[in-house]
Amino acid sequence: MRVPRLGEVTEGLRRCAALTTVAAVIGVGGCAAGPAPSPQASEVASTAAHPGALPDRDLSGIFSGYDGTLVIYSVESGEYVRVNPERAAQGYEPASTFKIMNSLVALETRAITDEFEVIAWDGQIRDNPTWNRDQTLRSAIRNSVVWVYQELARRIGRERMQDYVDRVGYGNGDISGPLDYFWLDGGLRISADQQVEFLKRLYFRDLPFSDRTMATVRRILIRERAPGYTLSGKTGSGLIDTGSVGWFVGHVQTDKGAYIVAVNITSQGTDAGGAAAQAIAMKGLRRLEIVP
Repeated sequence: MRVPRLGEVTEGLRRCAALTTVAAVIGVGGCAAGPAPSPQASEVASTAAHPGALPDRDLSGIFSGYDGTLVIYSVESGEYVRVNPERAAQGYEPASTFKIMNSLVALETRAITDEFEVIAWDGQIRDNPTWNRDQTLRSAIRNSVVWVYQELARRIGRERMQDYVDRVGYGNGDISGPLDYFWLDGGLRISADQQVEFLKRLYFRDLPFSDRTMATVRRILIRERAPGYTLSGKTGSGLIDTGSVGWFVGHVQTDKGAYIVAVNITSQGTDAGGAAAQAIAMKGLRRLEIVP
């Protein structure tokens, strides 16, 4: 019998602690301590019989006419699946997926106290009726309320925002442009690969924020509880020079384990948005038999 090395045991315990913490947050089972999974990962995962293994499936047709990429990472097995890996490394504006980062910085800098603090509506009527009311951080991220996150960015200020973007290593680190709009119309770019790595660090509590801050953001990202899985994440929609871009980034917790996912799509029209990206993410997860 092979005896695990100390480093493997330590990494396994770290992963277990993170899994147990997240399980407590979203109400699913934890894990048993043991050696860390192998760090080796392939572009299309094998069908190896180990926890969280990603089966080999043809995912090339999931994009429904959009140009796109899908990246999935198995927390338990350490495997990746990438569809269109070259595109997975290409940076795009994060659009509203930056609200994850914005929430972390706002909580850490006390620009907002917690997920329940009320942010008073400014009285301006906007096209989305869910925006025309007082908000909390929880409602603002669920309804992707732009004006709330603009206010939070102003409270944070450019210097503190840049400091945390640099410390996290978020995307290309360029927050040039309007302080309250740079994630939609500025220099910031992030790839699907980078989104997955960012969310892995959030999952394992390995970001330069307090445990309280990261636990709060994990809670407010929960989008759906369904038989067999809990889905967390954030959509994003934006306009680019060649048309439109859509994002879904997040993670899904199942009885098989946890999986980090990022989908990025573009089109020459205006229809490549967050809802379409989330639907493609779910299509990929179902084809891999991660969710029913």
